[in-house]
Amino acid sequence: MIFSNKDLKKLIIPLMGEQVLSLTVGFVDQLMVSQAGEAAVAGVALVDNINRLIIQIMAALATGGAVICSQYIGAGNEKRTKKAAGQLETVLLIFALIMMGISVIFARPVLSGIFGNTEAAIMNFAVLYFTVTAISYPFLGIYNAGAAIFRSVGNSKISLYISLVMNIVNVIGNAIFVLSFHWGVFGVALSTLLSRVVGSAIMSYFIMREKSPIRLNKLSDYLPNFSLIKKILFIGIPSGIENGMFQIGKLMVVRMVTTLGQAAIAANSISYTIIDFANIPASSMGLALITVVGQCIGAGRKDEAKHYVKKILLWAYIGDWICNITLFFLGHYIPTWFNLSPEAVDIATVVLRAFNITSLFIWPLSFTMPNALRAAGDVHYTMIVSILSMWIFRVGSSYIFGLVLGFGVLGVWIGMFIDWGCRSLFFGIRFLNGKWIQKEALTN
Repeated sequence: MIFSNKDLKKLIIPLMGEQVLSLTVGFVDQLMVSQAGEAAVAGVALVDNINRLIIQIMAALATGGAVICSQYIGAGNEKRTKKAAGQLETVLLIFALIMMGISVIFARPVLSGIFGNTEAAIMNFAVLYFTVTAISYPFLGIYNAGAAIFRSVGNSKISLYISLVMNIVNVIGNAIFVLSFHWGVFGVALSTLLSRVVGSAIMSYFIMREKSPIRLNKLSDYLPNFSLIKKILFIGIPSGIENGMFQIGKLMVVRMVTTLGQAAIAANSISYTIIDFANIPASSMGLALITVVGQCIGAGRKDEAKHYVKKILLWAYIGDWICNITLFFLGHYIPTWFNLSPEAVDIATVVLRAFNITSLFIWPLSFTMPNALRAAGDVHYTMIVSILSMWIFRVGSSYIFGLVLGFGVLGVWIGMFIDWGCRSLFFGIRFLNGKWIQKEALTN
């Protein structure tokens, strides 16, 4: 077997730690922003949806690179592994620079076009936060590329350590800019920017140092190789379209929420921040599947790939149950930390508990499982299922339950649960019928 249980734990445990630290940055930012009032929370919440869209597309491109690197590692081709890693860095940096330019120059028109006639106070906070955080995209792209490269060789400790440093920088920045200087939303955004600058610098050092398993220390490593870029984009573009359309669908749903008032916007945003912590085990298992399945496919060991998917998915469910049962009993207390109105706290409590119950059964199948399919190159199937499920079930059901039937924010979340159920069904069928594993290794 390519991976022993010890190898899997060495890969997965740091990934879980990194997820905790990454989400803690957003959690702390939300707490800091809440000091400026509910309008500030709502403004940042709107921007976070756009930032998630950009970050998810970056993650898709990083996934493409990680799959290619993992398959070359499985095939024992070190030279092509290194070259593929360099192409990943180049692709992500170019994409991030383009997104930064668009976001900084057209911040207000983009926000107004997406969210319509939002209250002036909320929109002003949103424009400020969007402009500053957009400047951090290139630095985040460099960090994400490096993290994907190290994960592809089974080393997830590097990104864990760097994420810890980024958290420390963010907390210190918030203490100075928000608590001492009282810069509010600008202070929170500036702290996020500085933490990503530091993270990208440290990641670049580890990638370039002599001890790096995939050392990229020459300009030639980054020069475009269109054959490899094509392989990365074969995974990255469908995954990017999938993630992009998924996030755009979420933006449409958030736009529905904006019609329900400030309390609804704030409660919806805070709830999304909180549930991310419950998803940490299953999300980390999904990242691990990219490395594990990718290396198995590259080595031509498809039976082992199936074995690892079943094992890791079981672990994902165990972690999901532990986290969601715990959060269910804390669901009323955590929203009170964010300086929300009693109405917003009540809304958040209801949707959080609904999430906890539903997630126990279908979240890992819906979001952990498809990474195994992607790592084997079955990206078009996951793209089609995700896009159709998002637009038919989540957007459509959210409109019906949230607005037509008048269930409000809970109705919007019911639409989300219906989407999960559809995804789980089709991804489960695909895994069981074995068509995903029939794909040829991309290194061929």
